[in-house]
Amino acid sequence: MLSPYLHVLRTPHALPMVLSAFVGRLPLSMVGLGCVLLIASETGSYGLGGAVAAAGAVTTAIAGPALGRLADTFGQRRTLLPVVAVFAASGAAFLAAVKEDWPRWTLFLTAGLAGACIPPVASMIRVRWTHLLRGTTRLPAALAMESVVDELVFIVGPVLVTFLSTTGHATSGVVTAFTLAVVGALLFAAQGRTEPPPHGHEARKGPSAIRTPGLRVLFVVGAAVGSILGTLEIALVAFADEVDAMALSGVLIAGLAVGSMISGIGWGAVHWKHPLRHRLLVVLLVLTVLSVPLTLVTNVWVMIPFVVVAGVAVSPSLISSFTLAELIVPRQAVTEAFTWIGTALGLGVALGTSMAGKIVDTVGANAAFLVATGSAGLAAVVVLLAQRLLHVPEENIAEPVLAGETTG
Repeated sequence: MLSPYLHVLRTPHALPMVLSAFVGRLPLSMVGLGCVLLIASETGSYGLGGAVAAAGAVTTAIAGPALGRLADTFGQRRTLLPVVAVFAASGAAFLAAVKEDWPRWTLFLTAGLAGACIPPVASMIRVRWTHLLRGTTRLPAALAMESVVDELVFIVGPVLVTFLSTTGHATSGVVTAFTLAVVGALLFAAQGRTEPPPHGHEARKGPSAIRTPGLRVLFVVGAAVGSILGTLEIALVAFADEVDAMALSGVLIAGLAVGSMISGIGWGAVHWKHPLRHRLLVVLLVLTVLSVPLTLVTNVWVMIPFVVVAGVAVSPSLISSFTLAELIVPRQAVTEAFTWIGTALGLGVALGTSMAGKIVDTVGANAAFLVATGSAGLAAVVVLLAQRLLHVPEENIAEPVLAGETTG
């Protein structure tokens, strides 16, 4: 099962790129939680910490497509270097605002600016794989591997930032996250031999990637998956609290990520014969069905395996979405397309978290899982009705994407 990934990693100059990208994107799962823990430690208010973290998440989602378009136009390195500089400066200002008790609006301003400029390494490395492996049997495995790495990031990051913030100085978690983002992005930018060439005037003057009808469908899918993840994070913690097993809340969330990571590894190792748009529909239907038992389980030990099983359909949904985006969007706008899906994920997480939190407060944790079921079901309906829009144009396929596979 691992041989396709080992084959991918044997691509010339790939390993330094992958390692630097892992370091650079690890802070994605650390910055928000680290900000909450730091502000709560300094002010005693988790509400303020959550609001500031949310401001950073929203600006990250909004700025993502713009940064992607800049990278398509001017190149990844020329885009990353000034972005990293602004990120470092705004991160330092945020720490000063917290520690020196500056006016609260400065917390939102500096966190928002840092969020907007957090280096978009996760999208950029997917574009690099597309550049290096387009038209080969290794590209689907490479994109699947990136989804698996994303899951690993969201397993390791929260544990690391919580440990640093609660066992040492309260600033340790945030400082580490900021440092990793800067160092990882600079190391990634230095990997010039894997960087795709910029598209210059063609990308700058061409239409936005989101004007591709199929990408709008994938935006809905990304928002739905984000909503599911945001819902489950809140609902699982609330469920553990309701059944007096709060110590197992981290196990429940990790179970979701583990299920998703394992399925992602398997998904990328298979040579599929069915069209991508059909596979996306199937995994969304499976995700809808697998989320239903979560609304019924009342025992934490029974919930753990059901959460792992529910996570099995998460990575395949994202892998299929990113792969379709690479095929249906003009090549000069691929970075922007990937960041649109990332934006959808971020907005979906915010929406799912908000809706689930309100349902937990008024009805209970089990009822909140219905948000995940509804999100998956809605995405499945949209993909079913939009199958024609997800058909891959022949002119976008230079060579078969996978031997023996139909892409349309």
